Amino acid sequence: MPPPKLRRRPAMVVAAVIVTALGCLLGAWAWSATTDTREVLAARDTIHRGEVIEAGDIERVRISGDPALSPLSASAYDDVVGSRAALDIAAGGLLTSEATAAEPIPAEGQSVVGISLTPAQVPGMPLYGGDRVRIVVTPGQSGNAPAGSPQFTVGEVVDTSMDETTGNTVVNVLVPYADAGVLAARAASGNVALVLDSAQSPGVE
Repeated sequence: MPPPKLRRRPAMVVAAVIVTALGCLLGAWAWSATTDTREVLAARDTIHRGEVIEAGDIERVRISGDPALSPLSASAYDDVVGSRAALDIAAGGLLTSEATAAEPIPAEGQSVVGISLTPAQVPGMPLYGGDRVRIVVTPGQSGNAPAGSPQFTVGEVVDTSMDETTGNTVVNVLVPYADAGVLAARAASGNVALVLDSAQSPGVE
């Protein structure tokens, strides 16, 4: 009968082979997991539709190569900065080619009119690019309310800002070229109010 050590040697060899094989498999899996990734673009903070995407709004992140995902490559960083968001992008969300719009604003046949509005002339809620609005003519403080429906101009919000001197909200509105002159004159008088409409509401005739 061979010594006990000699009888255990084949089992030890088999165990060593199994451990080595497992180590190779784990190493291959780890290598695949670390190399099958790509660098893409994601939003640092929420980007609202219509806003200009600035450098601080996006970042480069690494994700696994999931074929179901089609985000923009990190190499598109310079192209994305300065473009406008075509839809709302949540903080941490990946940017896709559908998320940005490079079309110039205003496009042909359109104009942008800036309107300075007091808190009483604008809804008490945030306005975002792409919001549908009506700029309604008001009679002013000393005028009488019109007997019929007031005149108005239909537009789309481009962006907003706060005038720190007056405390007014400045809303840049995209309107048809033919309506821009009338709207600018009305806005200059201060006798206007902005109405926020639903995106699902039918067009105003």
